[in-house]
Amino acid sequence: MMASCRILATRLRSSQILNCNLPFNLSNNCSISCQTVKTLRLFNSTRSSSTETDRLYTEKHEWVTVKGNVGIVGISNYAQEALGDVVYAQLPEVGTSISKEDEVGALESVKAASELYSPVSGKVIAKNSEVEETPALINKSCYEKGWLFKVEINKPEELSDLLSEDKYTEFLKTDNH
Repeated sequence: MMASCRILATRLRSSQILNCNLPFNLSNNCSISCQTVKTLRLFNSTRSSSTETDRLYTEKHEWVTVKGNVGIVGISNYAQEALGDVVYAQLPEVGTSISKEDEVGALESVKAASELYSPVSGKVIAKNSEVEETPALINKSCYEKGWLFKVEINKPEELSDLLSEDKYTEFLKTDNH
């Protein structure tokens, strides 16, 4: 997408986005979908906001919160309960480039082992060394102290593929998880 499209998309009012028809024409040389505009607004609003967005989930039970262009990744409460007492955490190394759905690490518990997948593409900029030293933090506080790694997001449009908390809760009620 051209830079001018990105700038124009950030200036749109919410009502324009919610009521737009595909394709959405921003100028003579710029035509993008409504979903792309919504994703850009989400990404740009998080870049200028000091608060985190709602937690987004994968169907493999990882979550990501976004602050600026940084995603903080962990596993859901459902996942940590299914695993049981986590005794080992292998996290991605800082500096590693990762793609959405890449296997980036592993968690082991007294009753199971599970691969860890990235919910977004980017570069790992931090890992939670406290979790590597004390994996039980995942069980005690999977959304706070038990986060796993931080990634500098390079494809913010991927966020629109993830599940909101409400959609994730509905997903858990199905037999597909």
